[in-house]
Amino acid sequence: MNYAVPAAPVTHLEIVGSTDVFPVNRIFCVGRNYAAHAREMGKDPERDPPFFFMKPANAAVQAGQSESRIPYPPMTANFHHEIELVVAIGRGGKDITVDDALSHVYGYAVGLDMTRRDLQLDAREKGRPWEFGKSFRDSAPIGPIHPVASVGQVTGGAIALTVNGHARQHSDVKELIWSVAESIAYLSQYEPLEPGDIIMTGTPEGVAAVVRGDLMEGSVEGLGTIRVRVAD
Repeated sequence: MNYAVPAAPVTHLEIVGSTDVFPVNRIFCVGRNYAAHAREMGKDPERDPPFFFMKPANAAVQAGQSESRIPYPPMTANFHHEIELVVAIGRGGKDITVDDALSHVYGYAVGLDMTRRDLQLDAREKGRPWEFGKSFRDSAPIGPIHPVASVGQVTGGAIALTVNGHARQHSDVKELIWSVAESIAYLSQYEPLEPGDIIMTGTPEGVAAVVRGDLMEGSVEGLGTIRVRVAD
């Protein structure tokens, strides 16, 4: 088969303890999945059904202990950090039950959902999609994936982010409104999950802007730390 134009490269992420890499298929993101963050965004934190938005595969940027860099994106003056627990799907399926959901998880990682907040809020006020605010290249720095076989299932643990050494976000994964298993099960009713899919599970309170030169350090207990600088 000959492609009419060059095919896009496969985005991939490192796997802890392996020379294999994890191919990124689709990136699903759970919106407002911590009650305190929902309140700071001006929304009722009641346990309504979860909602999702997506990022392109090339939003994923390999991050880790060594400093990585992302560009400050165009057309924004309010570029926000959102620290998140990331779930890597290893086995696909549809109509997955909550009880079976975690068996579909390959591993976990630390990630950042970078957001052009001014564009997102403008779209929200006008009843338009969030794509320009959320779905752009290099907007999802993600650390190496820790296989479930090594770390077990992540159902709790501290999640935190600092900027230039100052605390910005801090919570616990157990505070998720919709757990990892529930999010997988709910999503699979609407869209069959596929190996290589990524789910970003939501961010706790404390989201705020970063500027060029800022260094973000994000962590989830048991999954290490990622260090990401906004390029000058």
